Amino acid sequence: MNHDLTEGTIMKKLLQFAFPIMIGNMLQQLYNIVDTLIVGRYLGENALAAVGSSYTLMVFVTSVILGLCMGSSAFFAMQFGGRAHDRLEKGLYIAFISIGAVAVVLNVLVYAGIKGILIFMRVPYEVAPLMKEYLLWIFAGIPAVFLYNFLANLLRAIGNSVVPLCFLGVSALLNIVLDLVFIRSFGWGVGGAAAATVLSQYAAGIGIFFYYLLKYPQLRVRKQNMQWDFRIFKELAGLSSLTCLQQSIMNFGILMVQGLVNSFGAVVMAAFAAAVKIDSFAYAPVQDFGNAFSTFVAQNYGAGKEERIRKGLKSAVGSVFLFCLLITALVIGFAKPLMQLFIDKESTAVIAVGIGYLQIEAAFYFGIGMLFLFYGYYRAVNKPGISVVLTVVSLGTRVVLAYILSSFPRIGVTGIWMSVPIGWILADLTGAWYYITGCRRKERK
Repeated sequence: MNHDLTEGTIMKKLLQFAFPIMIGNMLQQLYNIVDTLIVGRYLGENALAAVGSSYTLMVFVTSVILGLCMGSSAFFAMQFGGRAHDRLEKGLYIAFISIGAVAVVLNVLVYAGIKGILIFMRVPYEVAPLMKEYLLWIFAGIPAVFLYNFLANLLRAIGNSVVPLCFLGVSALLNIVLDLVFIRSFGWGVGGAAAATVLSQYAAGIGIFFYYLLKYPQLRVRKQNMQWDFRIFKELAGLSSLTCLQQSIMNFGILMVQGLVNSFGAVVMAAFAAAVKIDSFAYAPVQDFGNAFSTFVAQNYGAGKEERIRKGLKSAVGSVFLFCLLITALVIGFAKPLMQLFIDKESTAVIAVGIGYLQIEAAFYFGIGMLFLFYGYYRAVNKPGISVVLTVVSLGTRVVLAYILSSFPRIGVTGIWMSVPIGWILADLTGAWYYITGCRRKERK
């Protein structure tokens, strides 16, 4: 089902479009959680630390691809909203070739630099062999990540958020089943966990590709539009490169923090691996709502409906506030039992570190919720550079403060946790300032 977000009741249309995206990402987070849970329960703390640290690295690597796909999606949504079908087809052709080439180069680079990656991330000696084994498998999934995300973002750009959800759901279930088979039945260890993830990624990527070919003949690029239009390439590059830069900066900052966490040893690494999964699952809906809001804004921006965008922003802020209030209470209230899902009750040190992380982060979920709205808004109104600025403010603050605060013995690893919400709040204030001053400039005109 395709949604034209330029007409109809704003919140009804927005929620109808956003809900499948939310469910889809929650499914993705769920199978990441199950992956972590199975590894933690059956393979021990060192394996959990290896998989958790590898996940942070993989998110950074694939953030380049995801950023390019998200930026292209904003272009697709603008052309769809403006009914510019020829420009949409040309953009599809150029974007697919360009991003596909980047994915191939990335794949070669990560395999060539795997030893250096382990050194850069300060992986403890007892964890390094397990992490290397996991990475050798997981990097093979990069082409599948590109294929799925390119087509999923295309379908979402034209208002179809249901089909990407369906393929992601199948992938999630397949991953869980293969995890149990490869780890419990075959005894393949962390390599089995990685293989299960990679196979499920290819199932989603290949599946959505054939669906696109069969069900969307109107989106196939006709021969006359298979040409390199440098004006369109420049537009795509402007949106995609800055969105890619934003995603890469954000995840590079997280990667640097992961390296700092690793320096505190396997106990903190294991706690962080479990707590981050809980944390990511908790605020995933507001992240996806921000992405859905971005499509809403992009379609209306392409149609020239500025007043509808302003009304949508007000409604979105209220919805994010209410959701974050609820999820904050749940995560703080159930922090201990949530950690015990991943870690044996006797591992009290690991559980205590994880609870400390969750209590600090959860108290400020509205901060990250607002930040996702700002990211989506500025990307959709063709100002992705501002999203990059917000990311630099958020992650720059986080990284600098994490290293400074954690260096004080009395604060220690808690300083890493404290730096995160401080970065969110500063970025929110920056985003609000840009928005308010921008509105004032329009009023003067």
